[in-house]
Amino acid sequence: MARLIKALMPFLLFMSFLLIIPLFSGGVIALADSPKIIVLEINGVINPPLQDYIARGIEKAEIEQAAAVIIKMDTPGGLDSTMREIIKTMNESDVPVIVFIPSGGRAASAGFFITIASDVAVMAPDTAIGAASPIALGSGGEAEVSDTLESKILNDAIAYARAIAEAHGRNADWAESAVRNAASVSAAEALSLNVIDLVEPNLSSVISSLNGFTYTELNGTETTLNTEGAEVIELDMSFGESFLYTISNPEIAYILLSLAMLGIMIEILNPGAIFPGVTGAICGLLAFYALGVLPVNFAGVFLMVLAFAFFAAEFFTPSFGIFTAGGLVALIVGSLILFEGGPLFEVNIALIITIALVVTTIAAFIINRVIMAHRRQSATGQEELIGKLASVKTALNPKGTIFYEGEIWQAEITEGSAQPEDEVIIIRVEGLKLFVTNK
Repeated sequence: MARLIKALMPFLLFMSFLLIIPLFSGGVIALADSPKIIVLEINGVINPPLQDYIARGIEKAEIEQAAAVIIKMDTPGGLDSTMREIIKTMNESDVPVIVFIPSGGRAASAGFFITIASDVAVMAPDTAIGAASPIALGSGGEAEVSDTLESKILNDAIAYARAIAEAHGRNADWAESAVRNAASVSAAEALSLNVIDLVEPNLSSVISSLNGFTYTELNGTETTLNTEGAEVIELDMSFGESFLYTISNPEIAYILLSLAMLGIMIEILNPGAIFPGVTGAICGLLAFYALGVLPVNFAGVFLMVLAFAFFAAEFFTPSFGIFTAGGLVALIVGSLILFEGGPLFEVNIALIITIALVVTTIAAFIINRVIMAHRRQSATGQEELIGKLASVKTALNPKGTIFYEGEIWQAEITEGSAQPEDEVIIIRVEGLKLFVTNK
């Protein structure tokens, strides 16, 4: 008997192994079948950095084979081109895309189109949707277009809204009204009008209601969602996306452009200061990016550049304040017409006045100091400089700059070299160049 058991032992172990495998594999399968839901968030104006964020989120959902992507959205609208790219990305997604308007939010203008283009549209009870009339981008920031062009823009938007609504089995007539008449309705009305699919108070209830919900894909296939026990993954914007989205705000872009011009002007009027020039250059690059993704009126940009040119001209050609006054007017007018596209892209008038006053005050102060310094220089004469001590600003090897009596001078050391903060003696003056020697 013992010999028989010993002979059967390998067989018994093998059978035990076969019995254990399903227990482990069952656990693995259960884990693999646990659905994931990727949650993205839109909170503000629709612009290109947001498009990149949405595309990244949907791509992540596809890679992880998520059950769905939920876009929490509260937006007053945004750029038509960006909206269309987001909708295109949603349509091409292999994962169901649900749009949810959270409590207190709205889906206006571009947000309306994105909502009705979703596979499942959900709104919280205290929300609104609609007001999707297109705003033409005229030369002055308003709808300054011909009747023919205005009609083309409107009809294109109506056709797009109807096409989206019909493709997703939604109320195309009301979608047209939202565009043609800027109609807007509450969540309850939107549900009764067949504009959206569900009304739910929060994200948890949305996920619960989606379990077992069946929707029709663009190709006509009916798909049933499985969200039971779903793992919710909230995907935030990356630092880069968040930074670019922030500076794409029209008011931030306006501040960056103003700082860029101010910094460069200070560097021109006070060569060698370095910090204003570097700061101005960085702000300028950021401003150019922001202006590249916003509906900009280049007449406004030109007027702002002209304003700072006037401020600088006051130094080179003193006009007893005429250039400064002209610069102030050009700055304010340029600021008012800097962006097109209606109220979403307007710069607050209080911010414009504040920036204009600050820039004008700083420019006037710098110009006044530089003019006074040059007048003092003229009154004392060049011979007064000889024998004076000056501090080295940038290394003299042999050429560089020195700091004397509140001014930076081009200088050349006659023998050896000198490092920043060293003291040197002025021995000769030739025009606006000083020749120095070590102390």
